[in-house]
Amino acid sequence: MGHQIWVQLYSVGITVVWTGVVAFIAFKVADMTVGLRVPEDHEREGLDVNSHGENAYNQ
Repeated sequence: MGHQIWVQLYSVGITVVWTGVVAFIAFKVADMTVGLRVPEDHEREGLDVNSHGENAYNQ
């Protein structure tokens, strides 16, 4: 029984490490190709106007 628990814990650990590495690589590729953030001026003006062409609040 103890061996089975060890094998399962080991498998969970490998899965967590594998997922972390693949996610890190995917984020780096996305950052280098399209970027992970919008430009600062778009962020200051509001993403609702820049991304969707709509106002979220009546101003």
